[in-house]
Amino acid sequence: MNKKQKKWLKRILIALAIFFAVMALEELGVLAAIFGEPGALYASFALYLIPYLIAGHDVLLKAWRNIRRGDAFDESFLMTVATIGAFAMVAFPGAEPHMAEGAAVMLFYQVGELFQSYAVGKSRKSIAAMMDIAPDYANVERDGELVQVGPDEVAVGDEIVIKPGERVPIDGVIVDGTSQLDTAALTGESVPRHVEVGAEVISGCVNMTGVLRVRTTKPFGESTVSRILELVENASEKKAHTENFITRFARVYTPVVTLAAVALAVIPPLAGMGAWSDWILRGLTFLVVSCPCALVISVPLSFFGGIGGASKIGVLVKGSNYLEALAEVDTVVFDKTGTLTSGTFSVTGIHPQDGTSAEELLALAAHAEAFSDHPIAVSIKQAYTGRIDQADVEDAREESGHGVVATVQGRTVCVGNAKLMAAHGITCDACELTGTILHVAADGRYLGHIVIADTVKDDAASAIRDLHAAGVERCVMLTGDRAEVAQAVARELGIDEVEAQLLPQDKVGKVEELLDTARGNLAFVGDGINDAPVLTRADVGIAMGAMGSDAAIEAADVVLMDDKPSNIARAVRLARRTMAIVWQNIVFAIGVKVLILVLAAFGIAGMWLAVFGDVGVAVIAILNAMRAMDVKRV
Repeated sequence: MNKKQKKWLKRILIALAIFFAVMALEELGVLAAIFGEPGALYASFALYLIPYLIAGHDVLLKAWRNIRRGDAFDESFLMTVATIGAFAMVAFPGAEPHMAEGAAVMLFYQVGELFQSYAVGKSRKSIAAMMDIAPDYANVERDGELVQVGPDEVAVGDEIVIKPGERVPIDGVIVDGTSQLDTAALTGESVPRHVEVGAEVISGCVNMTGVLRVRTTKPFGESTVSRILELVENASEKKAHTENFITRFARVYTPVVTLAAVALAVIPPLAGMGAWSDWILRGLTFLVVSCPCALVISVPLSFFGGIGGASKIGVLVKGSNYLEALAEVDTVVFDKTGTLTSGTFSVTGIHPQDGTSAEELLALAAHAEAFSDHPIAVSIKQAYTGRIDQADVEDAREESGHGVVATVQGRTVCVGNAKLMAAHGITCDACELTGTILHVAADGRYLGHIVIADTVKDDAASAIRDLHAAGVERCVMLTGDRAEVAQAVARELGIDEVEAQLLPQDKVGKVEELLDTARGNLAFVGDGINDAPVLTRADVGIAMGAMGSDAAIEAADVVLMDDKPSNIARAVRLARRTMAIVWQNIVFAIGVKVLILVLAAFGIAGMWLAVFGDVGVAVIAILNAMRAMDVKRV
């Protein structure tokens, strides 16, 4: 509990102690013995006012301020009228006194409000943890000394120093040092990430071991941490349709039940159907029961808990409206490169021939590609574990679109596609594996080939399986890659439909077609700047947040901070569970309210049952709403 809540709780406990002390004095006949009758009645009135005012003075003030602003019909107004009315029953001779019930209603209403405040605070913690990722400073070197400056004072291209235990303040690339990064606050991933020279680092991570020197690649305002904070701050502004319905419902419902309570208190006695005191009590009981606390508290709290729970698993949902939309997704469309695959080339197969070993084949290819920065060349050099001595390489030249030819230790080595082999009169073999095939020949003799491919992410297959298990009917992949590559990835992952060789504008058209045939909502998952138009067009746009483009993250409704596609299924399950909790609370709260309202109108339900109908239902609904924060079984 925070200081405000502790002070609030202390006030309620004092009021409760006084309330039960007064009740004991009344029940034991002490007041009657001291003051006699009817003095004991007025003493009881005065004594019950003490805990009532201690606990509820702020509710009375809020109701008064709202009345002065012309916005009277809210919970505070209902509580004020009902409780003051209960105390006012003392003015009706022969009527049973109801000061204890009046004080109890206010006390337990405040208990419910405190419980709500605690629940909201608890659900905020996971989101508040996000707010703690904001860095306070950046270390820059000036005149040989490290100086702390505000992160917004660091320009793009400046070098900053991050010491062990410090938070990375701005996105950048490591130019010196190796370390382990704690990314838990951003991605929910508990295992530290190893980083070294050349690795990209994102703001918000904690440097755990070594000193890092980082060259910044973005201004602070555009860095990952700034984007996250902006998303979190704006999330509460975007309400779900259900949440908006409850807000509109409360605005209409409250004045209607107030007028109904007045009619119940006034019309029957005017028609000679009973005593004024009896019908006024029924009207007051009706008011207490009618307070829509359970609805207006638990529904937003359920959504807030769902958003907070999602942030625990590294999924940022930009508003409860998107959480609601995610719960109704039945079609998920994926971009391929960078979403289902890593987006980087790597060696997936080495097929030597004619007595050549795999090590020799890879060594020759790596040396021939020694001076190239092409992604395929980089992947070959990364796969080769030996040392590349550039002094062994002479006359390296690229043959545009075909490959490279170089002299390696006196041998003429050709590395490239089938067209390069044909140009040098070398016969090469075909390969059944999908990917880019690099044929290798030396001195006119074919030695074998190496397969380079964009590797599928470790959890991509399980992501598709989990989505189907969660009730998603179709998983579709759209890609600009070749058809045979797309089909191979689709078969490996269990994708239902594939569209290949698409231009960026073609993807929008395909999504339009899928939207027309989808029974529920359609979610699109992408990471590149070319995915931004499709992310915007889909019912739910999901972007890869760790390495995704700024445009994609800006256009998306949901951001995966760890780039793991498996978290999409977890987010869908969490959204569906949150919506189930929301509707459980709506049905339960309205059902109990209607039942007790009917009983109150017929005089069967008394003020004490009204207290349960208001506070009890609200507490039960809040406890149910808090389940949305639990992500252990999602």
